[in-house]
Amino acid sequence: MTDRPTEGGASESGAETAESGLLRQLGLIVRAVLASPVGKKLLFLVATVILVVIATAYGQIRLNRWNKPFFDALSRRDLHDFLFQLGVFFLIAGFLLALNVLQRWLVETMELRMREGLVRSLLEDWMMPRRAFWLANSGNMGVNPDQRIHEDARKLCELSADLGTGLLQASILFGTFAGVLWVLSSGFVVRIGDHDYTIPGFMVWAAILYAFAGSLLSYRVGRSLISRNAERYAREADLRFSLVRVNEHVDDIALAEGEADEKRRIELHLDNVLSATRRIVMGHTNLTWVTAGFGWVTTVAPILVAAPLYFTGKVSFGGLMMAAGAFTQAQSSLRWFIDNFSAIADWRAALLRVADFRHALSTTHEPQGFESRITYIEGDTGQIRLEGLEIVSSANADMLKEKKALVKTGERVIILGAPGTGKTQLFRALAGLWPWGAGHISRPRGEQIFYLPRGAPYMPRGTLREVLAYPMKAESFDTQVFARSLYRLGLERLAPLLDETRRWDRELSQDEQLCLAFTRVLIQVPPWVLIDGTLGSLDHDVLQLVIEVFADELQHTGVIHIGGVGDAHRLFSNVLHLVKNVPGDRE
Repeated sequence: MTDRPTEGGASESGAETAESGLLRQLGLIVRAVLASPVGKKLLFLVATVILVVIATAYGQIRLNRWNKPFFDALSRRDLHDFLFQLGVFFLIAGFLLALNVLQRWLVETMELRMREGLVRSLLEDWMMPRRAFWLANSGNMGVNPDQRIHEDARKLCELSADLGTGLLQASILFGTFAGVLWVLSSGFVVRIGDHDYTIPGFMVWAAILYAFAGSLLSYRVGRSLISRNAERYAREADLRFSLVRVNEHVDDIALAEGEADEKRRIELHLDNVLSATRRIVMGHTNLTWVTAGFGWVTTVAPILVAAPLYFTGKVSFGGLMMAAGAFTQAQSSLRWFIDNFSAIADWRAALLRVADFRHALSTTHEPQGFESRITYIEGDTGQIRLEGLEIVSSANADMLKEKKALVKTGERVIILGAPGTGKTQLFRALAGLWPWGAGHISRPRGEQIFYLPRGAPYMPRGTLREVLAYPMKAESFDTQVFARSLYRLGLERLAPLLDETRRWDRELSQDEQLCLAFTRVLIQVPPWVLIDGTLGSLDHDVLQLVIEVFADELQHTGVIHIGGVGDAHRLFSNVLHLVKNVPGDRE
């Protein structure tokens, strides 16, 4: 008897990546994004962000230097020079405001492009033929790939752009203003006559009014973001559902070789998410004109509030206001790591999950580490040949009693299983999804095999026409073919609904879903059909319809059915037997 399978393969890849270190994980993601179609655009955005940050730092240097002539004019009570320096301030602040708005747009666009590149790269590898199936059976790494592709990738891209830009800006600003703080200090003294006075509540009320005005204007400009975010969350949910649905039905998709069709459907949802996110980017850009504008006006607002008192001779200022601005910049830069520690930890966790998943996708082809495997051969057309077939799983060790079996085009073979045998594992082995065991399976070269697994058939989201044509294009078949096939299987009520998109797996009964699966067979007319126990679960009337279809329209289609068939024995001309593999039986 063949050895039983052991653990191994892609399940270990996540551990390897987890131990590979931050730089290697980061390099894995960066290479994936840069290799995507948006890689060059992303590099251009990164370079532009760096230039904008440097230009902003230069503008802040100019603004800091502006403090000296401005406060010198104040100390001299020179109204003309004061107004001139005020005009210089608005020129510098307007320049910095434009840079703030541009930087905000660039960073959010960079997040969008990073996500597009990363998700498309992960999706490209995940939807490789049968790779999603192998990954789902490889251990912990195959659990919830939808979460890693959707939520974790989104979080990683957004945090990477925000934290990366913030760190770059903090580093440049600290290097710029640290020298200023070295030699300067600041103090603020308000004098009236010979005494220092504080006007109770004056600056507080001014600050309250200023904050209220900014909040009200921000709300009026940014309230559209509420509906835009709601739309984005709805589109995100659609994308997540699509990914989850694929993950739930990887067996059926792999059997139908529908990876390319599923990839197309998921990309449609991704495009909707990207479109909704672009609208949010524009909303944030408009809001930044207000938030950043008030932020820069705040630099001079305290002076403007106190200016009337100064020109009446009741207020005096200290001479080192330039140092106050430099201190604010440097201190905020030094606190970058502390202020962002929670976000950095969140980013690190997202990087680990996405990097592990990316590594698993790039290394997973089939689970490894099994002692014995079934040999698959692309043989002559018009026949399926089985020789010495054994199937091994953790719970069963079974074999075909017949040492050699040949099924030709148009023949109907039933495989009956002894109690306790793994009939579904035999179905998967014949389909190439369970290679663990021994023997040879020769499948017809270049001929389609239609697989119908046990239970309700998989139905992709889409119109009924797309469901019936899956995984082929609906345009490949004439409308009359769909209608005639539905009538033939007793589903004539669905003929007017061919172009409607519904949750057909919820609206139809199990018998109707099975009839829909056989309608798909009748439409596509494959040369081979492999069925896992479905005929035995059909009602008598439905079973008679299916038998008539195979006897008439599909008389040239070869059929292999695993398990009991109820009243359909007359459909089959040959019987094979799946039995327990007992040592010595094959000698």
